[in-house]
Amino acid sequence: MLTKAERTKQFILETAVPIYNEKGIAGANIDDVLEATKLTKGCLYGHFDGKDDLSEQVIDLALKMVSDKIRAEVYKGKTTKDKIFAFLDFYKNPFETFISGGCPIFNTAVQVDDNYPVIKEKVAKVFKIGQQELTALLQYGIDNGEFSKALDPVVFAFKLVASVEGGIVMCRVMDTAKPMQGLIKSLKLELEQYTV
Repeated sequence: MLTKAERTKQFILETAVPIYNEKGIAGANIDDVLEATKLTKGCLYGHFDGKDDLSEQVIDLALKMVSDKIRAEVYKGKTTKDKIFAFLDFYKNPFETFISGGCPIFNTAVQVDDNYPVIKEKVAKVFKIGQQELTALLQYGIDNGEFSKALDPVVFAFKLVASVEGGIVMCRVMDTAKPMQGLIKSLKLELEQYTV
């Protein structure tokens, strides 16, 4: 059971996640978080050592939330193909994202290139783990005879992530979800070609 202080800190972090995801690390500020939480600066600084500490912890939570949600959706599938399709379907509407403002993994990745090395490492770790999990899933599909050995799990896992993450940002900028539907259909058809 969480203490009152732990619950308050968790409330601050959860409230700040969509603010950071929509405004970005540089765009979000302490006043935004204070306004949304209705807490005082003293209370906020009792839990965080300034904006950098708050930012790192908010990003940690956002990355964990979206990663956990993707895993939960993926592992509902019965077959490997079902699991990969569930991964793709998670991204089918770039405007109705799990956390408002788009994919926090991609959003954070484009912000942290040179300015936030600690957070850049966190995002890189999420990408690496996601790639490893998708690669392992595809390899399992090959090993159990669901997919042909012609499927390169490393390349296809990278293609899946790069395509959907890029598709989200392009659709959001162009203000249309239609290309994402076509992209997901195309990726599913490509995977079907490897079905044994």
